[in-house]
Amino acid sequence: MSDLPGPVGLAEALYPHTGALTTVEPTESGFSSDLTALVTGENGAWFVKAVRNRPGGRRDSLARERLINPWVHPISPAVQWQAENPKWIVLGFEIVCGRHADLTAGSADLHLVVELLNRIGELPLPEVAADWHENRWDRYTDRPELLRGDTLLYTDIHLSNIIIGDRTWAVDWAWPTRGAAVIDPALLVIQLVAAGHSPDQAEGWVSACPAWKDADPEVIDVFADANASMYRAFADRRPDATWLGAMATATRAWAHHRAGQGH
Repeated sequence: MSDLPGPVGLAEALYPHTGALTTVEPTESGFSSDLTALVTGENGAWFVKAVRNRPGGRRDSLARERLINPWVHPISPAVQWQAENPKWIVLGFEIVCGRHADLTAGSADLHLVVELLNRIGELPLPEVAADWHENRWDRYTDRPELLRGDTLLYTDIHLSNIIIGDRTWAVDWAWPTRGAAVIDPALLVIQLVAAGHSPDQAEGWVSACPAWKDADPEVIDVFADANASMYRAFADRRPDATWLGAMATATRAWAHHRAGQGH
C-alpha cells in the first residue's frame, strides 16, 4: 500500500475503513489538524481529519472532537469511523456539501448563523464534557471566574467553520468546552466586527441569542477586555501574521465600544 495516494502511513491507517484509496484531495487545514482531506476508496468517500500520533495538543483536540461528536450531531457532520496506527490518528466524517458563511454586512447568511448559535446554545452539557472547563482567557483577565458556567461551548466561531448547504453546519469541534453561555455569541461579535460590522451592529445581531440577552453585561465586558489583551499579545508575538493584527484591531474596537457604553 506504500504507493497509494497521501502522506506516508496514511493509506495504511485508513485501509480497514476505506479499502484501497483512489484519491486524496487535501483541503485547507486549521490549527488543530496536520491534514484534512476528501478521500475516496473502494468503500466510499469521507472527509478526514488526521493528526500525527504523538502526544500534544493536536492529538488531544482530535480525541475531544471524537468524544463530543455524538452529542453535537446533526449540528456537526457525524464521525463514521476512527483509525489509528503508529504514525496517524484519523477521524472519518460524513461529507457535507455547501459553502462557507458570509459574515459581511447585508449578507443573507447572518440570520442562519445566529439561528445556528441558538441551536448550539440549546445543546445539553454531556457528562463527557463535565471537566472541560474553559480557561483559555484566564491569563488575560483578573476575573476568570466570570467566564465559568455549565454551557457546552463550540468556541470556534469562524466563517470557514460554518457551512451553508441543505442546512447550516458547524464543523471542526476541535476544542469544545464548558463555560459561560454568552461566550459563543460574544465570539460571533468579534468575527462580525472583523468582517466589517461596527461593534454596535455586531451586538445587534447577537441580541437575538437568549444567552446574550440573559448575560450579565459585566461578564461581556470582561470577555471583551480579555480578548483584546489576548490578541494584542498574539499579534505582538507574530507581527508577520496579518490575520492576528486584524483580530487585534477588531477586539480592541469592541472592547472600546463596551467601555464607552458604561457597562
